[in-house]
Amino acid sequence: MTISASYLKEFTQQVFEKMGCPPAQAAEAADCLNQADLRGVDSHGVARLSGYIRLWEQKRLNATPQMKIVHETPSTAVLDGDLGLGLVTAPEAMRIAMNKARTAGSGWVAVKNSNHFGIAGFHAMMALEGDMVGIALTNASPLVSPTFSKSRFLGTNPIAVAIPANEEPPVVIDMATTTVANGKLEVLQRKGENAPEGWAQDKDGNPTTDPFILKKGGSMLPLGGDRQHGGHKGYCLGAMVDIFSAVLSGANYGPWVPPFVAFLDPPENPVGEGIGHFVGAFRVDAFRPADEFKAHMDNWIKTFRNAEVSEGQERVLVPGDPERELTAERLKNGIPVQEAVIEDLKTLAEKFGLTFDPK
Repeated sequence: MTISASYLKEFTQQVFEKMGCPPAQAAEAADCLNQADLRGVDSHGVARLSGYIRLWEQKRLNATPQMKIVHETPSTAVLDGDLGLGLVTAPEAMRIAMNKARTAGSGWVAVKNSNHFGIAGFHAMMALEGDMVGIALTNASPLVSPTFSKSRFLGTNPIAVAIPANEEPPVVIDMATTTVANGKLEVLQRKGENAPEGWAQDKDGNPTTDPFILKKGGSMLPLGGDRQHGGHKGYCLGAMVDIFSAVLSGANYGPWVPPFVAFLDPPENPVGEGIGHFVGAFRVDAFRPADEFKAHMDNWIKTFRNAEVSEGQERVLVPGDPERELTAERLKNGIPVQEAVIEDLKTLAEKFGLTFDPK
């Protein structure tokens, strides 16, 4: 079923408001999920909505957080998210980082006591206004094994960077530090399809294509897969994100990160508070004149986009191209929503006394 982006966003905001979120925070959270769907990251869009509700029902998520800065310097801060939606705490952290960048040249904020924050790119792209580069990282539920291990110690731990240009669209890099995001396995489960080799391993460390393998004690693999294909590099990237997001902020790290699914209890003896994020913003003109930089960014983008195409390929893409093009297409024609997600949304509508009737 295809549903307009505007309808999905409006319905999502209504659900967050019924959960108790203040209207401005509900709107921002809904926008984050909507942007994920528009950009083709369906695993982190409206399909996640019921998961947030279940966390709230388990009292593991605070709909009305009183966020506060608990440590600060002129260019850095630690934000306590008060167990709020990461969809709300991360944008607040980015606003703090941007304000610091306006005076100090750059701003860096670590967040603790938060929850899942949706797509990292949403938060990084906030910094594009004001000719700033934005960076967003987060740790996540431990579903990933370090290289040579079968223990689940890391999350998919994404990295996002947004870089402004002038006439060309911005360069937006938004990627998991695993071979694939966990949500992609969930999509395959709904479709009844197997996972490609190199995505995951079973509980004994053997390769598998079973999309349900995480429910059977298996784990996901770092970016690159095995050691021969550079999986150790993906492991290092995921480790960096975990340390910046949690060890630095005072959030839980490694195997102590609380799971997103509400039916699993958080680990005993936590080493921190909630999930952690790390965001940053820096002014381009802290390095060179913004107009000069953006002109060269245009040249960089055009140069790479016009690179000689390999045989059998159509064109060369610049980071952010596929998501931007898909956003334009989905704004025009609507967002495809799987039947299982439709049923979840209908259940939420009934739970909160709302109407779910997309035309």
